[in-house]
Amino acid sequence: MPVNYSGTWDIMDCKNFEGYMIALDIDMVTRKIAKVLKPQKVIEQDGDFFTIKTLTTFRNYSCSFKIGEEFEEVTKGLDNRTCQTVVNWDDDKLVCVQKGEKKDRGWTHWVEGDILFLELRCGRQICNQTYRRTG
Repeated sequence: MPVNYSGTWDIMDCKNFEGYMIALDIDMVTRKIAKVLKPQKVIEQDGDFFTIKTLTTFRNYSCSFKIGEEFEEVTKGLDNRTCQTVVNWDDDKLVCVQKGEKKDRGWTHWVEGDILFLELRCGRQICNQTYRRTG
């Protein structure tokens, strides 16, 4: 049985977010704002169905998916692109591949105790974030 990701998670650390946002062609003003935000993730998991919400004081983003089922994702409020997205299990990790305008794009989530790890990828840029379970 895979790990349960459900909960509320507050960011603790973020590395190379600027490089990741540049790889996504996010404008300088939005990058400056995004770098100071303290995102919170709210994850709802029901078996292989997930809703992941990223909440900030600037913009919110929500994505719902079923493991193994490709879907069209519009990254409205992030970089405003449309991707063909699929998320699969790799042991207890959630691995997302986003196919579209940007090559080698996706993310990986995994949990160790009360810590949620997130690796964001675009091209050769990798951003690593860690979150602590708060609810």
